[in-house]
Amino acid sequence: MRISDNRYSRDRSRLDLAFRFIRHEARTQTIRAWTGLSDDRIRKLYRTYSREPGNAVSRPRGKSPRQSAFFTRSAQLKDESSLLGSVCSLLGALPRTGVPVSRQALISLARGELLCQAFEVYRETVTDPRISFEHFMFLVSALAEGQELILANCEECGALTVVERITFKHHQCPHCATVGR
Repeated sequence: MRISDNRYSRDRSRLDLAFRFIRHEARTQTIRAWTGLSDDRIRKLYRTYSREPGNAVSRPRGKSPRQSAFFTRSAQLKDESSLLGSVCSLLGALPRTGVPVSRQALISLARGELLCQAFEVYRETVTDPRISFEHFMFLVSALAEGQELILANCEECGALTVVERITFKHHQCPHCATVGR
């Protein structure tokens, strides 16, 4: 047996992704879904990670967010969700626009790494971020499924913006919506 065997590198990738999710305060069920690790293994990883100096991470409990209206509730949230959608699109973390994908088909280690990268860019870019990692993961699945939310181009400037699919208004990014008033 060689340590460089494919299965060992895949296991290492799963553990690395789990640690990144823990750093972003993901729930156990989210980590399980994206890495395939057991609940017990994830709890042990939380304990290991929290013992390291400087790694104070809260462990959220309960159900993950499930309301798509959260992302269009205010101009700031719409702006931040549009930024996240744009970064995911640029990194290739979202499937092509117009091609609906189920949540199960969306999940992969490579896409999980890209999503962590997108969330880290968001956290570095936005001064006071309001979207948690769990909300972000719901946003990604909602955009991929295309049932409630979609990414559309602003009709004024062409920027990608998150909009409710059933809206009949013309699509404007938060910036153009405030300038046009």
